[in-house]
Amino acid sequence: MLQTKLSSKGQVIIPKPLRTAHNWQPGQQLIVIDTPEGVLLKPAVTTFSETSLEQVAGCLHYKGKAKTLKEMEEAIARGAQEQMR
Repeated sequence: MLQTKLSSKGQVIIPKPLRTAHNWQPGQQLIVIDTPEGVLLKPAVTTFSETSLEQVAGCLHYKGKAKTLKEMEEAIARGAQEQMR
């Protein structure tokens, strides 16, 4: 288990093995989330830049009859129920 200290200015040094494992560089913006177990740090910027549907739709490679809006909504509902289990 790695340990660190809180400085008099409220700063914490994240141990190098963790910075390396998460590829966090100096100046990295982090989101600080208070949880019942402690404090969670997450990168503020996603790894991927924002894209539009037009930019990524070509990678979907679906061949077959087009799905109706009702079929898509039913599939989304099934997926949500599966994740809740």
